[in-house]
Amino acid sequence: MIELISSREKDRLAAMLERIRRRNVAFDAELMSEVAAIIHEVRRRGDAALIDYAARFDGCALQPEELRVSEETLRRIAARVDASVLNALREAISRVRTFHEHERQQSWEIDGPNGVRLGQRITAVERAGLYVPGGAASYPSSVVMNVVPAQVAGVDRIIVATPPCTFQEHPAVAAALVELDVTEVYAVGGAQAIAALAYGTETVPRVDKITGPGNRYVAAAKKLVFGVVGIDSIAGPSEVVIVADDTARASYVASDLLAQAEHSEDASATLVTTSERLAREVVRELATQMGRLSRVGVIEKSLAQYGGIIIVYDMDEACALVNELAPEHLEIMARDEEAIASRIRHAGAIFFGDFTPEAVGDYLAGPNHVLPTSGAARFSSGLGVYDFQKRTNTTKFAASELKRTAYMIAALANAEGLDAHARSALIRLEGN
Repeated sequence: MIELISSREKDRLAAMLERIRRRNVAFDAELMSEVAAIIHEVRRRGDAALIDYAARFDGCALQPEELRVSEETLRRIAARVDASVLNALREAISRVRTFHEHERQQSWEIDGPNGVRLGQRITAVERAGLYVPGGAASYPSSVVMNVVPAQVAGVDRIIVATPPCTFQEHPAVAAALVELDVTEVYAVGGAQAIAALAYGTETVPRVDKITGPGNRYVAAAKKLVFGVVGIDSIAGPSEVVIVADDTARASYVASDLLAQAEHSEDASATLVTTSERLAREVVRELATQMGRLSRVGVIEKSLAQYGGIIIVYDMDEACALVNELAPEHLEIMARDEEAIASRIRHAGAIFFGDFTPEAVGDYLAGPNHVLPTSGAARFSSGLGVYDFQKRTNTTKFAASELKRTAYMIAALANAEGLDAHARSALIRLEGN
């Protein structure tokens, strides 16, 4: 069951925090080696490797012509989706698009002294590869969250990779793609899909940027191909921290911890509270509510391994713990929620109050649910339009300005031992 400790128990607290941090795939050298071998095979053998891995990992016998999913197949499977799910998808797409349209960046230019013109041109990446996981982690909501900002950014070509079984098991994923008018889809999953998108095969095109969630093999593959292509992040297992005081409802807190824990056995759900009474009520609520849920086995393992309830002295201590963990999701159910949030420097997304469970962000609110995990909120942000855009700096000097600055440029170049750089500025003064 979930561990309940006081922040005064320094050794136990340190061990809990370290256990949560260690879920990061970057620590797993054996995993990285295994994934590197898969990437090498896809680079070497192309489609043949994808077909072999489909048989080995997915139990599917594919022919090369079956690697691409036809638009007809997508639409046929999408037609099986219940009207209530379709309406919810359309509402989610509308809200997410409205949010991301506010993120649009514009090219700009400024005029400086003596005929100098400086600027920045904003352009979209040409081809984006979106990974959609299969199995229990196949979410139509993630399709929406990855496709919409790419479309708002103006990406020319959106290419989706997903395991061969995805659409038969999760027709709502096909429905999301059809609603978004994305029809270039390949039946390739796992680390091999990331390799195919990064390097290209006979069938799967090479892309410029890869986004989308996945298991630890997908996360490791994204880490290894970064630099050949851009990526959104090296996503680890999902996580939530809930900050609560004695005004919070134990039933709400418990339900949100359970919602996070059902993602996977390595998901992390943590309560940080100033109220010992609330902490003990939440423990009881967890036991009561858990028995009603379908993924109880996953939840039990998640809470036992990576869950925690930490009783702190005050909100200053609570905020310090949050900033140390830098969680993907932060919920605040307490008095003065805005004041508490103002002291948080590191969180992927913040959810305020009793009536904003993290699930509203997963599905419908509008802000993107692709967020930094495993402490990456210390230096990165949620997925957005800017992730699918590039900035190209522009510079133009008039002859008079180069004449005025050439000797300064040369001085700096010579200080770095780069006399050809210095000469390239000074040569333009000759004969002028």
